[in-house]
Amino acid sequence: MPTILIAEDEPAIAETVAYALRSEGHVAEHVLLGEAVVPRVRAGGIDLVILDVGLPDASGFDVCRALRATSDVPVIFLTARESEIDRVLGLELGADDYVVKPFSPGELVAR
Repeated sequence: MPTILIAEDEPAIAETVAYALRSEGHVAEHVLLGEAVVPRVRAGGIDLVILDVGLPDASGFDVCRALRATSDVPVIFLTARESEIDRVLGLELGADDYVVKPFSPGELVAR
């Protein structure tokens, strides 16, 4: 069963994503802060990170940059930042996909 780490500061969004993932047989873990992402990935067992850009303690872009320095774990940005420049930046930093809020939980799980 794949384990997916959700880095999202809005509990309702995190719960929606976690529910959709669990419904498809995935294990979902949730963290509120960007500073928790890299140590959790380093600890092992994370197969994918769903990462918000607007976390309260750090930019998701900075978190992705830090992840890429030590890991090749797949990353999907899930964010309200919808401009082309943000999407391109996210992908250039090494994200595997970029999903804009509002989003379809089913589509996110499929990605």
